[in-house]
Amino acid sequence: MAQPVLPHDAKAGPTKAEVRAVSLRKLDLEPSDHFVEVGSCTGAVTIEAARRAGRVTALERKPERIETTRKNLAANDIEDVELRCTEAPDGLPDDADVLFLGGSRNYREILDHAVETGVPRVVMNVSRLEVAGEATAAFRERDMLEEVVQFQVSHGYELAGATSFDSDNPVYMLVGSAEGAA
Repeated sequence: MAQPVLPHDAKAGPTKAEVRAVSLRKLDLEPSDHFVEVGSCTGAVTIEAARRAGRVTALERKPERIETTRKNLAANDIEDVELRCTEAPDGLPDDADVLFLGGSRNYREILDHAVETGVPRVVMNVSRLEVAGEATAAFRERDMLEEVVQFQVSHGYELAGATSFDSDNPVYMLVGSAEGAA
């Protein structure tokens, strides 16, 4: 599948392509899935999910970012995504099959909602170490944690006729399920 076109940017920036690739693998989207993203920002993950899942709902608390998501969806010829300008857990549907947390605000309440509604697959990406530790504890407290993955991507560039690397921030990925959690 082609990479999403993201002509419109948001201050937070998109989830990097390599991180999206791993996230999508962990999300394991099926055509029958209802995918829900919290914190759509540029819409990069939403776009990728819309190409795989049968139904997509994206939440974003900032009106300017929901507009960025809307514009990037249009640039990728994706129309059937429900956009909700709200701060989660408000606005979360009760019938999600897959939940992706791209932001870390209110994640405890969002995880509580996932447990209450029995979301089978939950992935949360975190870039701050302290939040990663707290979020890992929150997943464990809810008996949701299946794995934690930490990875860092570096891109090569020319330096004095040779190749050197610039590193992106490390990402901590929490993978779990609220199905049967309590």
